[in-house]
Amino acid sequence: MWVIFGRMALGSLVFLLAWRWRGRIEYRPGDWKYLLGLAACEPCLYFIFEALALQRTSASQAGMITALLPLLVAVGAFLTVRERITRTTLAGFLLAVVGAVWLSVAGEADVHAPAPLVGNFFEFLAMLCATGYTLLLKHLSSRYSAFALTALQAFVGSVFFLPLALFNAELPSHISAQGWGAVVYLGIVVTVGAYGLYNFGVGRLPASQASGFTNLIPVFTLLMAALFLGERLNAWQLLAVGLVFIGVGLSQWRQNPNVPTPAGILD
Repeated sequence: MWVIFGRMALGSLVFLLAWRWRGRIEYRPGDWKYLLGLAACEPCLYFIFEALALQRTSASQAGMITALLPLLVAVGAFLTVRERITRTTLAGFLLAVVGAVWLSVAGEADVHAPAPLVGNFFEFLAMLCATGYTLLLKHLSSRYSAFALTALQAFVGSVFFLPLALFNAELPSHISAQGWGAVVYLGIVVTVGAYGLYNFGVGRLPASQASGFTNLIPVFTLLMAALFLGERLNAWQLLAVGLVFIGVGLSQWRQNPNVPTPAGILD
């Protein structure tokens, strides 16, 4: 919790220093509900579930669960704004879910994943929060700049996670150089840079298309977890990973290029 608070506080400081470039803010009566919901979904609830997940499962497995996000967004867009979703997309979604469940069940407890099934379930809850965040972000992006929305996330996250960090543990008396480097990376590169760019993209693309790029997360996670953390997946989990990718790929398949792109398809 101190790491999450540190990254949010550092991100908030960057946004305060750059506030003159905040861009469009056109508040409408009732927007507070959507803005509050946006920040509650992510970073607040999302990072709680993410932290609980990564204490119990490996980065490799958690990264694979994120492959479900574009499909969850597609289903969410269908349920909330009735965006069209094809049978192929739905079939791919179900196949990817089966792969994610298989990945979790096939997981073996080790130093990287002491409780993979529970950890992957928390990661799935985090993806549900990310789905709500993406849909709310798309709704608000026509009235608020990516800068303003990302700054809101950092400000609310700082206020939310400080008491949780104080309750969870005392302020660390010693922080290593690697620890400081991690907080700086998460605060500037991820909280400000990655979230800012993602929010910018969602404002200019259909939410389901923008979220489709998160399919790259599992690829980078598998590679970097193996390279930097020495994590390895067993044979059954590798088959499950293949099933997830097949499901995601199937959900992106377009049989007729002349038909308008439905929700969930990365064109």
